[in-house]
Amino acid sequence: MIGFAPALPIYQLAMHYASLKYGCAMLDGLLNDLGNGVEIYLVGGAVRDKLLGLPVTEQDWVVLGETPESMEQQGFRSVGKDFPVFLHPKSHEEYALARTERKTAPGYRGFTVHAAPDVTLEQDLIRRDLTINAMALSSQGQLIDPYDGQIDLERRLFRHVSPAFAEDPVRILRVARFAARYNHLGFTLAEETRELMQSMVTAGEADHLVPERVWAELFKALGEKTPGAFFYTLKACSALHKILPEIDGLFGVPQPEIHHPEIDTGIHTMLCLEQAALLSTSPEVRFAALVHDLGKGLTPKLNWPHHYGHESLGLPALENLCNRLRVPNSFKTLALLVMQYHTHCHRAFELRASTLTDMLTALGAFKPVSKLAELLLACEADAKGRTGHENTPYPQAELISCAARIATAVDTSSILNSELKGAHIGAAIRSLRIKAVAEFIIQYKKSSR
Repeated sequence: MIGFAPALPIYQLAMHYASLKYGCAMLDGLLNDLGNGVEIYLVGGAVRDKLLGLPVTEQDWVVLGETPESMEQQGFRSVGKDFPVFLHPKSHEEYALARTERKTAPGYRGFTVHAAPDVTLEQDLIRRDLTINAMALSSQGQLIDPYDGQIDLERRLFRHVSPAFAEDPVRILRVARFAARYNHLGFTLAEETRELMQSMVTAGEADHLVPERVWAELFKALGEKTPGAFFYTLKACSALHKILPEIDGLFGVPQPEIHHPEIDTGIHTMLCLEQAALLSTSPEVRFAALVHDLGKGLTPKLNWPHHYGHESLGLPALENLCNRLRVPNSFKTLALLVMQYHTHCHRAFELRASTLTDMLTALGAFKPVSKLAELLLACEADAKGRTGHENTPYPQAELISCAARIATAVDTSSILNSELKGAHIGAAIRSLRIKAVAEFIIQYKKSSR
């Protein structure tokens, strides 16, 4: 194998598979009670990851020779809206009847599904997206690989199974997500598959992707080891412009080389996302790092390479993106704060005590629950997401965190028990916090010399 995590021996796969299949059968007898000629195979991602030697978190099964009615009679619960998928009554794993599909309308819902006892395993596998996902494992440990998925695993190649790939635009997103998941293992996209994906975009198939599905795949990609590969893959087939034009619009926009040796804002954004993935597993932090510079894509070209006021210029674009994709509020809230205040955070050592205190107030740092820690991680990712600055310390985070703790600990009881009313109470508390922050900054700078 070529620089490749070793596959598990087939006999080990057989033992693992058999223990799962026949363990369930012994517990409830359901599988043994299925009709004569029924065959059950482990399929898809579980087989792929077993051969890669990676942990398997979900297992999907395909059933040959059965009908929906007989599955339900054996206690399986139907959960498929568009095709026959059932949950095992004990393990709750998915069992799908072997099926074929025929394209009848644009988009990813425009299919007619045929599931019947005479559908073969090869017919079921050929409708899948990539060859590495079109393998099956029998109860005896036999690998069924009619489309050379194992060879493509060894080559670390994403390659479509058949021209039917082009019938489902969601597959563009799935391939991009697989890139985010396996890029660190050296996987690349086959040129013929990239060309097919690009032809799908040109034909307008990507226009049929609904916001919920785009966000679902984006969310999953943000949680992968190398999320930047998701966006580079979409850009390579011209889909990024259709799906996330705000991100696509950052590529080719220059920044001052003295601050950004990488110059290109799109590249900087991907470097930020890479750093965010190293600093935090939080998808909210990673999303905030991804979108923090949207305003630079809106800077008039006459002002390039400078981007004055990009922190506020990008706020409406971020609102629109979040509304269009129906991004959860927790993501949106943090992203808006990072966009608006990341430059302030970078300049923390230059800020007056009053400015720093007001920023902490705006960030909700004095509330019982705040996003300050997550915001500082996103800002650190921004600072380190520059060529040559990957290992540069970010002491601003410590300064801001300490200032927040000092200001939060200020004793306000004398003010709350005074005769002050309304806004005067807030102003007095602000003055106390500013004084505490000012004293802290003086001591902090002295101790740092």
